[in-house]
Amino acid sequence: MKKLFFLAIFIFGFSCSSPKFINDYSSLKSYDKSSITSKIDLNNWHNLDPEIDSIPGTSVERAHNELLKGLKGKKVIVAVIDTGLDIDHKSLSNNIWINKDEKINGKDDDKNGYIDDINGWNYLGSAYNETRDMTRILRDKKINNRKYDLVEEEINKEIKKSNEQLNILNYYIQILEDSKELLSNYLNDDKFSVEDVNNIENEDEKLIRAKNIYIDFDSYGYTKEYINEGIEQYNDFINYHFNIDFNGRTTNDDIYDLNDTNYGDPNINNIKDSESHSTHVSGIISGDRENKSGNKGINNLVEIMALRAIPNGDEYDKDVARAIRYAVDNGAKVINGSFGKYFSSNPEWVIDAIRYASENNVLVIAAAGNESKDLDSLSNDNYPNDQFFNKDEFSDTFIKVGASSINLNENFTAYFSNYGKINVDIFAPGVDIYSSMPRNKYKSQSGTSMASPVVAGIASLIFSYFPKLSAKKVKEIILESGIDIDLKIENLGEKKHFKDYSKSGKLVNAYNALILASRSKKK
Repeated sequence: MKKLFFLAIFIFGFSCSSPKFINDYSSLKSYDKSSITSKIDLNNWHNLDPEIDSIPGTSVERAHNELLKGLKGKKVIVAVIDTGLDIDHKSLSNNIWINKDEKINGKDDDKNGYIDDINGWNYLGSAYNETRDMTRILRDKKINNRKYDLVEEEINKEIKKSNEQLNILNYYIQILEDSKELLSNYLNDDKFSVEDVNNIENEDEKLIRAKNIYIDFDSYGYTKEYINEGIEQYNDFINYHFNIDFNGRTTNDDIYDLNDTNYGDPNINNIKDSESHSTHVSGIISGDRENKSGNKGINNLVEIMALRAIPNGDEYDKDVARAIRYAVDNGAKVINGSFGKYFSSNPEWVIDAIRYASENNVLVIAAAGNESKDLDSLSNDNYPNDQFFNKDEFSDTFIKVGASSINLNENFTAYFSNYGKINVDIFAPGVDIYSSMPRNKYKSQSGTSMASPVVAGIASLIFSYFPKLSAKKVKEIILESGIDIDLKIENLGEKKHFKDYSKSGKLVNAYNALILASRSKKK
């Protein structure tokens, strides 16, 4: 009775205040981040509102302030299939899923096939680095229908490109260090600012060159730390991802046998600080909204189910398929998958798992990828997906998400985001998203990996306050209630209108979604 009572009040409150869809964008002007001079918290920009804040965010804050204030919602389990998670992070620790039917005693108390799975499951064991799937295809020769020569050619291209990029990045490091040394000697200060450099007036050619290099690098965010991250990435490509002599698997299972299930362990924590992806993603969904020193998550009525299945390299289809099924079988309503790849050894396993989620009323949300590719092109197969070769979708509870930016101009869509009128469902903020990092730290990161949990968080909000809605209906609500921003985009290949880069043609909006949910019949 209480549940129905609260639900009735919620709907009544919506109807009394007569909230309207956000669709007036006259206050939104063409700007970029550097032009914003107000006191707006840009660390939380993705949750802000187009009308109130003149920011192309998702109206999460407005939804909390105007629609949800004083209302009681229901806890929702959101499974995050990702890297290891820092479950002790102060912004996340209160929102970690606990399997109440399981005890730490070396027994499978709840008979779900997993021993001591208190917070989720680790399918990777002690592994961190891994190969790409194309490398495994060539190394293992297990997949008979692959063109090995084509795969080998692609791997050699990637290694060559990685070595070329390493040479460039090492050169950047050298000229940056040389420039800083010259500037430091001239200013007689090791800790100078960009303003100090700008104020230098000297006709010495070497000093002028150093000044220009330092200012240019700063304008692009090319710090020593940033460049070293790139160097580490390309070294990983050569040493692990495209190295056919490397095998990072530690679990002693047969990766080509889906029925070989006795592997993994309950340790879902990150094994090193650089394994931060899941912590950042989870913070976007459910970071403590009262924690003034950190980020604001979208929904604190969330229990994060941690499923460690994504290594530093390509995920295994077997691990992803089993993780999806684990999430469904153990009560998740939303599954976030901020991962993806272009080669898949056993895509049918993941397809069957996505179908299983759909059959059991679970919403799966996935990142579109960061290669600036048109996923509608038949040469750009992207996994996981809910259809292939541009044919009919096999799941009506799967959402593919592209990334948008704060820049309300021709660069509104993130320059790196994949897109597709058929294969990408909707866009969400995915540039400079501030969220949690291991050891109680916070950082801004970019990628469709950040856009996907924005949608997952909004989906969890809908389920929290409208628990009777089906996953299919929630997907429909999210796509229908998004906003259409009238812009022509120039940074993703050919010039198109924003609406032509995804199936819905819209930017996700929490405020509109909740209004539409309140008007929808319960299913």
